[in-house]
Amino acid sequence: MNTKTKAAPTAYDEMMLGRIIDFLNGIGIKVKETGLKDDCFLPGLFPKESGILLDRTRLKYPGDLLHEAGHVAVTEAHLRPLIGTSEMPEQWPKPGDEPGAILWSYAALLHLEIPPRVVFHPDGYKGDADWLIEQFENKNYIGLPLLTWMGFCKNDENKPGATTFPRLEKWLR
Repeated sequence: MNTKTKAAPTAYDEMMLGRIIDFLNGIGIKVKETGLKDDCFLPGLFPKESGILLDRTRLKYPGDLLHEAGHVAVTEAHLRPLIGTSEMPEQWPKPGDEPGAILWSYAALLHLEIPPRVVFHPDGYKGDADWLIEQFENKNYIGLPLLTWMGFCKNDENKPGATTFPRLEKWLR
């Protein structure tokens, strides 16, 4: 798809987007609709101050909102209010947090009971969307040690080496 033009969103896209927005607002990642410029990393989305600014006219994929929310979610609580501001003391998002944000978005789509392809679409993840879906569906949860360390899920005391994933204990770090 040409990035300069965008087909009108389908009713399915709008339904998915509505479910995702309701979920994110409910867990404390506030989604604010506004106009955005073209210089966003993901079209139509800009993480800012513990939330995400959304421009529906520029958004290409509703699932991208869950991926960006994953970055907000794995950010330390004291740093979340600084996201998207000049006061953020370090590079954000941290490159090492990417596997955690990706796996968080997978847990969120399972929680919302939406198809993995909504988040892991062919134009994302540097061409590895299908591979990621395959890994996760085969329970090869890349990034799981990070999510466990951050307290999103626990080690399962009844099964050595297992965790409570894909159910998360909390949605924000």
